[in-house]
Amino acid sequence: MTLFLNCQLLSKSFGNRTLFTDLSFSIFSGDRVGLIGPNGSGKSTLLKILSGLESANSGTISARRGLKVGYVPQTCEFPDEKPKTVLLNSLKPDDPRPDYEKELLVETWMSKLGFTGNETSAARLSGGWKKRLSLAQELMNAPDLLLLDEPTNHLDLEGILWLEKFLPKEASSYLLVSHDRYFLQNMINRTIEINPVYPGGLFSIDGNYAQFLELKEGFLKGQLEQQRSIASKARRELDWLRQSPKARTSKSKSRVEDAHELLKELSDIKGRNIQKRAGIDFAASERETKKLLVAKNLSKTLSGRTLFKHLDFTLSPGTRIGLMGPNGSGKTTLLKMLAGEVAPDMGTIKKADDLKIVYFDQHRAQLPSHITLREALSPNGDFVTFRGQKIHVNGWCKRFLFSPEILDMPLDKLSGGEKARIAIAHLMLQPADLLLLDEPTNDLDIPTLETLEESLVDFPGAVVLITHDRCMLDRISNTLLALGDPEQNQLFADYSQWEASLKSTTATQKPKEKKEESVPIKGKLTYGEKKEYEQIEGKIIEIEKEVQKLNHSLESPEIAQNPELLQSICSQVGLAENQIEQLYIRWEELDKKLRGTC
Repeated sequence: MTLFLNCQLLSKSFGNRTLFTDLSFSIFSGDRVGLIGPNGSGKSTLLKILSGLESANSGTISARRGLKVGYVPQTCEFPDEKPKTVLLNSLKPDDPRPDYEKELLVETWMSKLGFTGNETSAARLSGGWKKRLSLAQELMNAPDLLLLDEPTNHLDLEGILWLEKFLPKEASSYLLVSHDRYFLQNMINRTIEINPVYPGGLFSIDGNYAQFLELKEGFLKGQLEQQRSIASKARRELDWLRQSPKARTSKSKSRVEDAHELLKELSDIKGRNIQKRAGIDFAASERETKKLLVAKNLSKTLSGRTLFKHLDFTLSPGTRIGLMGPNGSGKTTLLKMLAGEVAPDMGTIKKADDLKIVYFDQHRAQLPSHITLREALSPNGDFVTFRGQKIHVNGWCKRFLFSPEILDMPLDKLSGGEKARIAIAHLMLQPADLLLLDEPTNDLDIPTLETLEESLVDFPGAVVLITHDRCMLDRISNTLLALGDPEQNQLFADYSQWEASLKSTTATQKPKEKKEESVPIKGKLTYGEKKEYEQIEGKIIEIEKEVQKLNHSLESPEIAQNPELLQSICSQVGLAENQIEQLYIRWEELDKKLRGTC
């Protein structure tokens, strides 16, 4: 294990706003770190500091000599050039490789990331494909440590599942910021949370996200016990301090100083033990109608492509539908259709009389960046009306974890998660029978996500939800509607049932282990893809032989009596089998492209 980075007493603030103070931690080779923390705690800024794009106000960062750090930002923007050109320009100027090797390297990475090579402009790629291009840009330069800021943003569920398989294979050490709890659980072996509830401002453990939650709960319980113990001792010292000077003439001066130190320690630990959560509570109308909305035979075609057809469903109070499907399958279009912004090509939508619909737009266009936080939270003056009661903007902002001191700060100075909380505050002011939520989880921190989930579960109306957060889908939805195949609209009871169906479909499409005759190359693949396609079968056979050797070695009595060696070999077998699975998946992608079926 090699030390990559050692950070000591890092602090960062913008004006009067302090993000973090005196953070100290280290990152080693093989670390796959999940960095979490409340919105506005400085996670994205810390990544920029580690990548050298920003500097800390104080503190030091010691890096291993020659350490190569890659950085994938939360939002990726590119010039109006072909992705291939963008990647070629990303290679270091002093790269000694000849041009044909550089071109082969770029084509290989484009192929790995799913690009066809026919894309005309990186600037016009979707958010998900820009994220893939940014990944290729960094991985192509073989970084020792990869920093990723919200890598699942803009990816659909299938894209996230792909990333979970791709990233560990291509990056041995990384630090990622994410609020996706399932992604964290599957991707990390170490967890760091930045949060003022901890001494030193952070809590770090070696382990996955589930282990972190368990240890965090134990730590916070211990800190509460410590507060009770200090409070008890402080009461005794206060009684002593309140005695008349005469009664204290023989007492030591040091005890007075110790008592003041004890009171300061009690104040500090009390402050850390106050955990704030956003107060999310959607206002529902008091409607008692059993059927809020009935959709019959809905069909929609966009730019000559059928998104869905013959779609039927009913929304009643308590119905919570999660929409599934890849980007472009029509999820947002269906939500806009229910909101009345888009008309179906065929079919009918029958709504209950005076149905109150609240629509959360994933792009949050209703929040211009030039206005202040005060104007965003309370656009009609110093008071908002919630559940028939007037609430002053100072109290309303505290409900969403904002300090009244920053009410005059423009929105472009706030983090993405803070803007998301403002958008949710807007929703709460509107009584609703039906909530239409398009990616409400983007940028929200984990405590706010959990509060949002609790509020949606308690909401008495109907909910239609688009989210790539699998944990939220599991907690909220009582039905999942899968789009993507216009010929069939599938319903699932929960996420695990959908995932099992997806795996079953993939398994039935897996290529045979040996082909009776080779498939001729028809020129539909790039040069790099052709080479990769021709080598896959040989790689599979080679790895399978290695698996056989490892399995055979497990029969040895010497290994059976050595638990550490046994575990090591079992891990090697697991990794090798995963490699074989990835090669089959890649073989299938290239084979489809070769035959012109994708």
